[in-house]
Amino acid sequence: MTRAPLTWLYVPGDRPAVVTKALAAGADVVVIDLEDAVAQDRKEYARAATAELLTEPQPVPVHVRVNALDSSWATADLGALAALPGLSGLRLPKVTAPAQIRQAAAATPVPLYALLESALGIEHAYAIATAHPALRGIALGEADLRADLGVRADAGLDWPCSRVVVAARAAGLAPPPQSVHPDIRDLDGLAASCAHGRALGFLGRAAIHPRQLPVIERAYLPTPAETEHAETILKAAAAQEGAQALPDGRFIDAAVVAMARRTLSLAHRG
Repeated sequence: MTRAPLTWLYVPGDRPAVVTKALAAGADVVVIDLEDAVAQDRKEYARAATAELLTEPQPVPVHVRVNALDSSWATADLGALAALPGLSGLRLPKVTAPAQIRQAAAATPVPLYALLESALGIEHAYAIATAHPALRGIALGEADLRADLGVRADAGLDWPCSRVVVAARAAGLAPPPQSVHPDIRDLDGLAASCAHGRALGFLGRAAIHPRQLPVIERAYLPTPAETEHAETILKAAAAQEGAQALPDGRFIDAAVVAMARRTLSLAHRG
């Protein structure tokens, strides 16, 4: 895709009608879930239904979250989905080691995305992020990580969040998206959480309901004031090389100019 995705809509793989609706909901990426959202006795049906759907190209990029690589379902998931024309990526849950990425890459030509959901996964974040060229992104699985760490307050995840953001950047990967906000009615809380995630360096967010999508997009797109300020910086940089102060007293240098370019790229994403 030519523009940076901001919204990743999860939908259960054993509900094909809901998947069809999700494809038209306006998300940048639809993620069909074969893992946590699907009961054990529905795993095979979810896999078969997803494989049938993805035999044809889809109107938006579709990723599939397969079952954990150490589960009894993972091999069948990868085998059924490996080269389907409607599949744009595979999301690998509960990754803890680089070898798991290499294992998955050997089984499929599809771009891979690793979800780090434990203390061990966070400790190995950079090694995982650089494990194989097929890996295109990393992200947190906050619910499992909270349980693993015994964290109750959101602030307790700030360090793991920053660790993943830094690892992605150091590996040359795109900034990670935030994990889901589990209360689909709490749109004010979602907006506040997105603002905090953006401040930490995340880009976009996973969602579990279409009503969350516009909130996430608004939170992560630059505001008109931010866009105007970025344009002012680039205009000043074009007129005069090197560090300088703007008429309002704000100092700009190469790092500030680079951030302004990033802001405008996101504001004008096509």
